[in-house]
Amino acid sequence: MTFAKAVLTCLRRYATFSGRAPRPEYWYFALFGFLGSLLLGFVDNMLFGDPVVQTAPGSVTVDSSGPIASVFGLAILIPSLAVGWRRMHDTGRSGLFLLYPLIVIVGISIFVSVAGGFGAVLSGDVAALFAGAFGIILMLAAIVAFISPFLVLWWLTRPSQPGPNVYGPNPREVSS
Repeated sequence: MTFAKAVLTCLRRYATFSGRAPRPEYWYFALFGFLGSLLLGFVDNMLFGDPVVQTAPGSVTVDSSGPIASVFGLAILIPSLAVGWRRMHDTGRSGLFLLYPLIVIVGISIFVSVAGGFGAVLSGDVAALFAGAFGIILMLAAIVAFISPFLVLWWLTRPSQPGPNVYGPNPREVSS
C-alpha cells in the first residue's frame, strides 16, 4: 500500500470503525497527520505569527496551535481513531484497546477524587493507614499510566493476524 492510497483509504472510510486495517494503512495515515500538522503549523506561524500575551513589565510568549493546524487536527481526529480501531482489529484485539491510556487516566482521576473525599472524613490511625494504602495504589496506577501508551504502541506495530478473524478477512489476503 502506498502513502497516497493509505491516506485516501482512511479519508474514504472516515468514520468506519468496523473491519481491519493493515500496518501500512495505519502508519502512513499517522505520518500524514504528523506531516500535515507540521506543515500547517509553519503556515499558521507565517500567517498569524507567534501569539503574545502582554504582562505588566514585559511580554510572555505563549505556545499555541494556530487556527489552520487546529482545524486540520479536528478534521483528521475521527479518521485517526477509526484507522487505529481497525488496526487493533487487524491484530485480533478489540478496538477498545486503543483507548487504554485514556481509560487508565480517567480511572486514576476518579480514584483520586473518591479517595480524597474518604481521606477527609477519616481521622487518626485509620487516616494514616488509608494514606499509606492510597499512596501505594496511586504509585501502581502511575506505573500503569506510564506503561499503557507504550503497550498500545506495541500492539499497533504487531503483524496482522493471519486469515480471517472475528473482525473480518485479512486485508492483505483480500484483493482490492
